[in-house]
Amino acid sequence: MSLKKSIILIVIILLIDQISKVYIKTNFMLHDSVAVFSWFKIYFIENEGMAWGTRISDILPFISDRAAKIFLTLFRIVAIFGIGYWLYSVTKKQSSRILTVAIALIFAGALGNIIDSVFYGVLFEDSYNQVAGFLPKEGGYDSLLHGKVVDMLYFPMYKGYLPEWIPKYGGKFFTFFEPVFNIADMAISTGFILLIVFNKRAFAKEN
Repeated sequence: MSLKKSIILIVIILLIDQISKVYIKTNFMLHDSVAVFSWFKIYFIENEGMAWGTRISDILPFISDRAAKIFLTLFRIVAIFGIGYWLYSVTKKQSSRILTVAIALIFAGALGNIIDSVFYGVLFEDSYNQVAGFLPKEGGYDSLLHGKVVDMLYFPMYKGYLPEWIPKYGGKFFTFFEPVFNIADMAISTGFILLIVFNKRAFAKEN
């Protein structure tokens, strides 16, 4: 797969990701939801931290939330340059199509969430008890590098109490699938799954 085709794939994913996020941000208040099916909802939340809602300050309590947010955003920016170089390298080497597609997906997803983290704080109003405006005259809800990642895809396929016989978790209320995510997250996850499932084929020409 050529670099040109990889860039086209990345642009398509970025457009879908950003259009969906801007639509949600400018049409939903925080925690608004719409049931598409019983097992699929559009549910608007914002993620301030790492994957699964974790924050660096949860792991390193001596770091303030705002300092941790800047560190995380800058780390993501550095990482995207590394992923971009990897993509350029594998296309030049004409590595396997699966490897190229997987890296392109990871790059697109990472860049999609970086856009939120870097710019959304200055581009939008906050979404608490209101639908956010775009490019507000009074300024956005936060400064550059302090944006929140917009999530909206929620698949609560099962909700109920677990059987008592299950160790530790028996009798507790359980939801599957709990996380709320976005198109960028899907791209990243799909890329990693391709690398894991098709590992031998992905790295066939690398060995």
